[in-house]
Amino acid sequence: MRRFAIIGTAGYIAPRHLQAIRDTGNTLVAALDRSDSVGILDRFFPDTHFFTEFERFDRHVEKLKRQGEGGQIHYVSICSPNYLHDAHIRFALRVGADAICEKPLVLNPWNIDALQEMEEETGRRVWTILQLRLHPALRELKQQIEQVPAGKKYEIDLTYITSRGRWYAASWKGDIDKSGGIATNIGVHFFDMLLWIFGTPIRQEVHQVTAEKAAGFIELARARVRWFLSLDPGNLPTQVFASKKRTYRSLTVDGKEIEFSDGFTDLHTEVYRETLAGRGFGLDEARPSIQIVHNIRHAIPKVANAGEGHPLLARATR
Repeated sequence: MRRFAIIGTAGYIAPRHLQAIRDTGNTLVAALDRSDSVGILDRFFPDTHFFTEFERFDRHVEKLKRQGEGGQIHYVSICSPNYLHDAHIRFALRVGADAICEKPLVLNPWNIDALQEMEEETGRRVWTILQLRLHPALRELKQQIEQVPAGKKYEIDLTYITSRGRWYAASWKGDIDKSGGIATNIGVHFFDMLLWIFGTPIRQEVHQVTAEKAAGFIELARARVRWFLSLDPGNLPTQVFASKKRTYRSLTVDGKEIEFSDGFTDLHTEVYRETLAGRGFGLDEARPSIQIVHNIRHAIPKVANAGEGHPLLARATR
C-alpha cells in the first residue's frame, strides 16, 4: 500500500484523485487546501490529517519523511491552481515523493526542463493526467489511424464547449497569468490527444482568442485540425442548448463523428493504475501539448485561410 498526500483538496477535480487513490488500494495520510470546504474527505479518507496552511502541511510531511519507510509519503497528488503546479511538484520531489499532477502540468515549456533536472537530482518522477489517451474510443481511433498508410492526411474538427457562469472570470481560472487562458485550462488534454493520435505539429495559427473562447488551426503530420473552445453557452448547438445540457464535445474525422462524450468517469483511476505500475505519462509526454498551448497564448490572431477556419468561428465572432 502506497501513502499519498494531496494538495488542492477542495477543488473540482480532487474527488477523482481521491477515488483513484482509494480504488487502487492505497491510502491518503495528509491533505492541504487553503479552503476548509473539504467534507469530501469523509467519503474517502476521514482519518487524513488536513491542513489549511502550507507551512504546517510541509512540517507534517517532513516529519513523516524522517520516520523512514514506515511513514514516508510515496506520492503527492497535485490538484492546485495551474500556476502553482510547478512549485508543488518541486515540493513533492524534495520530500522524496513522486508527483502526480493534474493538467496542465506546467504553464511554460521551460518549466519542464527544470523539472527534468530535479528528477535526475532526486531520483523521483513527475507524472501527469492525460486521461484521453486511455479513453476506449480514442485508443481505437489511434489504432485505426496507425493501420492506414502514412501519406493519408485527415481533416479534423475539434469542438469543445463547456458553459461557465460569472464565477469563472472572478476566480483564478479567469486570470491568464494563473490559468494560462482558455486553451491551457480547458484545451490542453484535447491538444495532447490530437498530437498523440495524429503526430507532430507542422504549422499552427490562432484565429480568435478572448477570455471566453479560442479558435485556430493546426497542421499535424497526419491531420489538418480546425479547433474551437468556448465557455459561452451561446455557442452550444441548438439541439444541445434545447436539451439543457451545458457541455458539448465533438471530434469529427473526415466528416465522421467520433463519440467520446461518455466514459470519462473512471479514467483518472485508470491513469493512476498505469502510473503506479510505472507506465504513466511523464514530462516527455506532457511537453508537446504544453508547447502548443504556450504558442496559442502568445500568438497574434490572424484571419483564417480558406477552409482552415472552424465552422463555429463566424458565429462566435458576431
